[in-house]
Amino acid sequence: MLLNKKISIWYFIREIKSQIIFMAIFAISIGLLDLLPWFRKISLPLNIPALLGTAVSLLLAFRTSQSYERWWEARTVWGAIVNDSRTLMRLVIQFFPVGDPVVKDFAQRQIIWTYALGESLRKQPFSDKVQQYLDEHQIRGTNIPNALLDAHSVQLREVASSKGLTDFQQIQLNDIITRLCDSMGKCERLKNTVFPRSYSILLHTLIYVFAAILPFGLDDGQLAVEIIITFLIPVMFLAIEKTSIIMQDPFENRPVDTPVTSLAQTIEINIRQMTGEQNVPAKKENPLYYEM
Repeated sequence: MLLNKKISIWYFIREIKSQIIFMAIFAISIGLLDLLPWFRKISLPLNIPALLGTAVSLLLAFRTSQSYERWWEARTVWGAIVNDSRTLMRLVIQFFPVGDPVVKDFAQRQIIWTYALGESLRKQPFSDKVQQYLDEHQIRGTNIPNALLDAHSVQLREVASSKGLTDFQQIQLNDIITRLCDSMGKCERLKNTVFPRSYSILLHTLIYVFAAILPFGLDDGQLAVEIIITFLIPVMFLAIEKTSIIMQDPFENRPVDTPVTSLAQTIEINIRQMTGEQNVPAKKENPLYYEM
């Protein structure tokens, strides 16, 4: 996730540098061709590129809105994961005696679950912390985060009778685990649902068509202005389009991602403080312009 105080404009420039170079070459070429008398005779009414530019603007607005909606939904879901993780541990601490090993088991498993979920969504190898826990507790499966929630449920069923939990207490804990499972499913839906490729191709094509006809609707008497406008407006459209493309997939291990690792660290710190651990390390200050 990009940070407001340290946004790097060079990140966006690097993302569209090939389009910037192409549009610069195109704009300069058109400007030089306008020096030829026969080329100057080719012109279009200004309302034609204006109409196409309006259509592109509307499509870009819709595209950006849909991409932001996906990004914001991912951030909302992870906000719910933070809250439900705290609530789960708060109930476990209330329902079991101080110092009971069950509290430590749930705490450690919930911490590992948050890291494992983020790493699975980004399709990264599990970190040493997660892998060590999985090997130690022999947790296997194609969906490790789901297997960890299953371990929550299995232990809850075992301790419900041995620790004397009431039916209402068991239902409360099961409800939190169910909400965590729902959040996991929403993240997987966002990860696995691809934005329609045909829409992206159509919009990208229209931007280049607009760029191609724009200089023929401009005044040939002001060459420098024509070159600047021919370059600047299409590049702005391309930058907006690229922004929506990189924002539409919030779990791709990029600076604009939902900061699942940072949120997992927050959850770990909160849980360790709630369970009374001493010397809990503070979250390190991030020197970068984004959080992962």
